[in-house]
Amino acid sequence: MGVLTCEPVWWRDLIAPVLEADGTLDQDGSPRRQYYLGRCHSYKMDCIINYPYDCEFPIQNLPYGVFSTAQDLRKRIGVAIGDSILDLSKIYNLFNGPLLSNHQDVFTKSSLNALMSLTPECWKEARTTLQSLLSSKTNSSLQGQSKVFVKMQDATMHLPAEIGDYTDFYSSMNHAYNVGCMFRDPNNALLPNWKHLPVGYHGRASSVVVSGTPITRPVGQVCPEGAMSPNLKPSNLMDFELEMAFFIGGSPTKLGERIDINDAHNHIFGMVLMNDWSARDLQKWEYVPLGPFLAKSFGTTISPWVVTMDALAPFIVPNADQDPQPLSYLRQNDNYNFDINLTVSIKPESSGVKSTVCRSNFKYMYWTQKQQLAHHTVAGCNVNPGDLMASGTISGPEPESYGSMLELCWKGTKTVNLKDGTTRKFLQDGDEVIIEGFCLGEGYRVGFGQCSGKLLPARKI
Repeated sequence: MGVLTCEPVWWRDLIAPVLEADGTLDQDGSPRRQYYLGRCHSYKMDCIINYPYDCEFPIQNLPYGVFSTAQDLRKRIGVAIGDSILDLSKIYNLFNGPLLSNHQDVFTKSSLNALMSLTPECWKEARTTLQSLLSSKTNSSLQGQSKVFVKMQDATMHLPAEIGDYTDFYSSMNHAYNVGCMFRDPNNALLPNWKHLPVGYHGRASSVVVSGTPITRPVGQVCPEGAMSPNLKPSNLMDFELEMAFFIGGSPTKLGERIDINDAHNHIFGMVLMNDWSARDLQKWEYVPLGPFLAKSFGTTISPWVVTMDALAPFIVPNADQDPQPLSYLRQNDNYNFDINLTVSIKPESSGVKSTVCRSNFKYMYWTQKQQLAHHTVAGCNVNPGDLMASGTISGPEPESYGSMLELCWKGTKTVNLKDGTTRKFLQDGDEVIIEGFCLGEGYRVGFGQCSGKLLPARKI
């Protein structure tokens, strides 16, 4: 088990700490405490909804999403449980705890923004209420109330929030090193600033789409190798990027206000899977000096279910050592990350056979979410509930854990073999890219569902 030498307050009540005297002192002179992770991976809860042990959405998860049905076209908030969705618009009056009794209307909205704008204490009360309502060990008022549940197969999922702004970071050292080796050399792979700040750029919120939305191959300027001028043509080097993203929560910050790194967890509502589709040939021509533009702006896919940070708390692991030590505003009292298993699969339209091409893990990230948020706001940028912050490509240390075709095929010098006998260097029209992720406990898992999209042919120029 991993060890943390401090106590992240937001998950203190979920994880039973093991206090050990190791002879060292914290900065305040008190004995340093070590928290052995994984203590609550096996906590067991019985549910009024039956589901298999490997279900992605057990009572320990309870992610939020926005859905509609053919019978009721209204967009409304639901919680995933088993293969069903609990319609919160029909039970909003049951959130009658001391904090949420004055905020019941947030569960009747068509997006999660209002719920996201509440405090972590409110989010925790909502989770406790839901677990109580769904528990078979309580005299649940939902017993036999089939009308408040919708089968997932009968629902259409929508974006979970109205995304005002979207920022994409570049926080995997393995990925940054690989790209640096390809386009520079191993001795100069990481640029001088990379280990001092979480590099990022502002993306297009307007083209963030929910899983299942097709993505059209983009058209842009491409400059052939050795040529002096570009042509306007469809991208020929289409790629996926395995990413995760978190939604901003809490009250909006004011322009000029900074978020302290040790308060940043209070502004992180939950996480989704992400595919940051990328056109590598467009990117190569346009990215100097201001970074990618058309190569990224044509579409970004996220999964529909937002897994809350409380659901992820049992899967905390120590973050990577950071050397050199970052500046003080990026130093955390609790340097943690999350053990989230991730896969990327490609399913060609011609065969329909799904092939897993990448197995990675979120724990490989170098810069943490709290560091990303602290850096994002240190200059005074204001953030709002529903803003989306992405991790950047998640690559592990081994070739099979590389989170993009650019790395898997090493800039087109290798091929990826698919189960149907075909090969890929980059994505072809009709390819469906499927990203999946889950945390594994003892006897249950916390899943994210799918983040999928099919690549369509480019529109005629």
